[in-house]
Amino acid sequence: MERHGRFRAPTGVMMTAMALATAFTKLFGVRHPIALAPMGRSAGGALTAAVSRGGGLGLLGAEAGSPDWLARELPLIASGTDSPWGIGFLTWAVDVAAVERALEHRPRAVMLSFGDPSPFAERVRRAGAKLILQVTDLEEARQAVDLGADVIVAQGTESGGHGAERGRSTLPFVPVVVDLAGPVPVLAAGGIADGRGVAAALALGAAGAVIGTRFQATAEALVDPLTAAAIVEGRAEETERSRVLDIARGSRWPSRYTARTLGHRYLDQWRGREAELAADAQALRDYQSDVARGDVPPFPVWAGEAVDLITDRPPAADLVAALAEQAENALARAGRG
Repeated sequence: MERHGRFRAPTGVMMTAMALATAFTKLFGVRHPIALAPMGRSAGGALTAAVSRGGGLGLLGAEAGSPDWLARELPLIASGTDSPWGIGFLTWAVDVAAVERALEHRPRAVMLSFGDPSPFAERVRRAGAKLILQVTDLEEARQAVDLGADVIVAQGTESGGHGAERGRSTLPFVPVVVDLAGPVPVLAAGGIADGRGVAAALALGAAGAVIGTRFQATAEALVDPLTAAAIVEGRAEETERSRVLDIARGSRWPSRYTARTLGHRYLDQWRGREAELAADAQALRDYQSDVARGDVPPFPVWAGEAVDLITDRPPAADLVAALAEQAENALARAGRG
């Protein structure tokens, strides 16, 4: 599409004044092709509402769908925005009842990640919500197409938090999923923390970007000050993808999904010795004791490889607008080149 007759934007992207219109923005009626990653414990109601208020699509991080969590966070969305919003679940952890409870609140979208979404797809569709499926490999992408996903999120290994142990980087993975999905809008995820990353996603054929780590360093994120400071000060070379901290925490995450975090002394102590750690009951008790004493943080600092680009903690709504403006400027520069 042309902008002021000067250059051609990526296929499927219409550039207008301070807005990038894509199949994703049209589907949800949002201004910007940006979605909040539904990060457990940090993407609460206030952050979800702020992202939606800023013109993106806020997605509440509901994990396994705790009734107490939903009861606390959903009212914050209702009071914080009239714009479209959604909710995200860990597919391996959630049950049908939890999804159906969330659907009673009429989210515009339900995002399912990490596991088989088959038991939930038709229920989401019947409730009138759009089905967003995150995929980490081509087998999952094919399943998402077969299940009739309204949007597919292609997650690369640069992402913070959990992802495929043997996944692919965002840059080569996204266009393959775009080609496979055909007319279904694809969002890029993993290693995107500024508007240049959003522009790159659009150039790859995606209809937008799902952003996680960057939104953890915002005023509304449910992270403690030490975690926020660690993200602002963190560097990509300090991140590592591993199962060590899941094992130490006693987490039930499936072994095929490792987690990218900032450095941690248990990583240094047990790297390459995961089986030994899992069998060492005393070591697992020591971890809990260290957490109780405050010697190690209660949760790992999930952070992606774009953490270098994060230098402040702005309000999330302002950040959405800034990311969109940066993306438009980046595409304009590329077109002039």
